[in-house]
Amino acid sequence: MSARTAAAHRGLRRFRAPAPAPPERCELCGAELVDRHRHLVDTRNRALACACPPCALLFERPGAGGGQFRTVPDRYLADPGHRLDDALWDRLNIPVGVAFLLDNTALGRMVALYPSPAGATESELDPAARQSVRDATSLAGLLAPDVEALLLHRTPGRTDCHLIPVDRAYELTGRLRMLWRGFDGGAEARAALAEFFAEVEGRAREPREEGRRP
Repeated sequence: MSARTAAAHRGLRRFRAPAPAPPERCELCGAELVDRHRHLVDTRNRALACACPPCALLFERPGAGGGQFRTVPDRYLADPGHRLDDALWDRLNIPVGVAFLLDNTALGRMVALYPSPAGATESELDPAARQSVRDATSLAGLLAPDVEALLLHRTPGRTDCHLIPVDRAYELTGRLRMLWRGFDGGAEARAALAEFFAEVEGRAREPREEGRRP
């Protein structure tokens, strides 16, 4: 192959190569986003929206923009003294060992979701089960509606309970969906779950410690 032919082939490869992905942009104003950015909850459509810092700050104000969008906060709380036991878990009707619960204002009730090969799957909670959760942990009363989630992790002989930003709960669900293998998720999904909970436990504080965070 001559040098001229080789150069022509290299030029053709440039045109065949996939174009770089366009930069991610704020879904409200269109500003380009950095890698780590805030999210808003679209309460009307039950969806997350990516937001630039000014838009995220704007919708931290209650009722801003008519209340459709709410900024997801960045707090992590723990309740080591909760009373979520095996009997209560059975009443939640969750078939796996992880679930997140949130107060959904559009539906007017607490909903429970859990990761699965199909993504976030909703489990119907009867009123008695919802009240049992509220009675079992003080974190349920601290949940900011729509934007925070009560994350439950059940392992043999133990259930962990944390309050986390709702976008992190959906992030975990999406990651597990990509990694899920077989009936129980497989080794990669279990490793991702362990890594996620190690991060949550490292960041979480008990509610009375919030004012003393460094």
